[in-house]
Parts: sequence; structure tokens; C-alpha cells
Amino acid sequence: MPSFDIVNEIDIQKLDNAINVAKKEIVNRYDFHGSKTEIDLDKKEMQLKIVTEDQMRMDAIRDIIISRSMKQGVDPKCFDFGKEQYASGNMVRKDVKIKKGIDKETAKTHCEIY
Repeated sequence: MPSFDIVNEIDIQKLDNAINVAKKEIVNRYDFHGSKTEIDLDKKEMQLKIVTEDQMRMDAIRDIIISRSMKQGVDPKCFDFGKEQYASGNMVRKDVKIKKGIDKETAKTHCEIY
């Protein structure tokens, strides 16, 4: 029975560049002027932590991150945007997991050999 491996590696340097460019764009945008927005990339845990003031800004940040990662050559499907969590006050926090590879169950359901 033949076997094959599915490899989905993410270039950490390209991801870091995309996040840094997204941070610069957010700082320079007029609709984020004076906002308390933070974006942190944790390379060890492969997680992106976003904190901002409202849902509208969170959606804008998500769009910026996806567009900048596409321009750097990083697949936007690697980001697992979960549910928002409400931090202290009226802040919105989101922990975005960065997926490396395909888990075993997903590979079995999508890649059956006949």
C-alpha cells in the first residue's frame, strides 16, 4: 500500500515580516489613531495575541494581517481565528493560533486513497 506525507511548513521569518508590516500599517491608519491596539507574535507557542478596543477594529486587524501575509507569501489558512474574548474594561482580545501542518484526522478525511 503506497503512503505519502503531507508537509505544510510556515516560514517564520516571512510570518514575522508580515506581522511587523501589519503593525506599522495599523499605527499609521487614521481609524486606529489613539487606540490601544496591541499585536504580539509568540514564536515559541506559534500564537498571535491581539488586543483592541472594539469588534470593528478587530475585523480590520484581521483583514490587514491576512492581506500582509498573502503579500509575504504566507498562506492565510494557517491562521486559526477563534472566538473573541472580552478582556478588562471594553477591550476585545483574540488569540490566533498558527497552524503548522495538518492533524491526522483532517488528513484522513480529506485524503482518502481509493
